[in-house]
Amino acid sequence: MSRANWSLRLARQTDADAMPDIEIAASAKFADDPDLANFDFSDHWQADELRGLIRKGHCLVSFVGDQMVGFLAAQPFRRELHIWEMDVLPAHQGKGIGAGLVRACQIDARNSGFKALTLTTFRDLAWNGPFYRKLGFEEVTALDAHPRLAGELANEADDGLPAARRCAMIHFLD
Repeated sequence: MSRANWSLRLARQTDADAMPDIEIAASAKFADDPDLANFDFSDHWQADELRGLIRKGHCLVSFVGDQMVGFLAAQPFRRELHIWEMDVLPAHQGKGIGAGLVRACQIDARNSGFKALTLTTFRDLAWNGPFYRKLGFEEVTALDAHPRLAGELANEADDGLPAARRCAMIHFLD
């Protein structure tokens, strides 16, 4: 699918209603992972939570025609913009939409004066850690220098995600 077949824009309040379904559909890729046996897949972003993030002005949505097929939800933390969630419907994955969302977020963050983008992800899954590395992110190895990210990783472990497979990543903006 060429770039011309999809579009993206800043998220609007009404977009929040469709975002949880996209997250749920995208999480199906993880359902058979034995390391996630203790993870509650019914725990996902709620539309009201997403509306709160959208109000902060750094969430993006992608469309194929009139259908929303992906989104990126981000939140400012001082001089960093943290990507909480980025999902694309399975039928539209592998077509550059997720990379387009992240690149647009990088541009938005740079233009808004942020110094870095951050996120937490699986370091070993091709559509997680390696995907973000290709987009300029690097793994945070000195978590003591990033207590917010260390705390987020600890929260994820408490929620049932395998700590040994999770990492925090950062992309410094020029």
